[in-house]
Amino acid sequence: MKSVSLIDQRYELSETAFVEMVVWQPPTPVRGSNHGYKYRMALMSDGLCVLRYDNEAGKGDHKHIGPRQFRYDFSDLETLYVDFWTDVDEWLKKKRR
Repeated sequence: MKSVSLIDQRYELSETAFVEMVVWQPPTPVRGSNHGYKYRMALMSDGLCVLRYDNEAGKGDHKHIGPRQFRYDFSDLETLYVDFWTDVDEWLKKKRR
C-alpha cells in the first residue's frame, strides 16, 4: 500500500511570506510517532523557514520556531491544524510590531 496524500496546500500571506501544508497517510506510522500521519506545515518568510511543525522519522512530533526545536504532543489533525495556525498568527503579530 502506498502513502495517501490528504492535504497539499500553499497559502500566500504576502509578497514575501507563505504557508505550506502537506499531510500524508503512510501505510505504517512514521518511526517516532504514535499515529498514522506524516506531516509538514511550514511558515516561510523572506526565504527562511521561521516556523515548522513536522514528524521527521526518528524525531517524532515536534515544531521549530526559528532555530529552536520543541516537542509537540500530537492528538489529531484538527488540533494540529489549529495549533499551527495559532503559532502563525502569533508570529505575524510579532512581525507587525
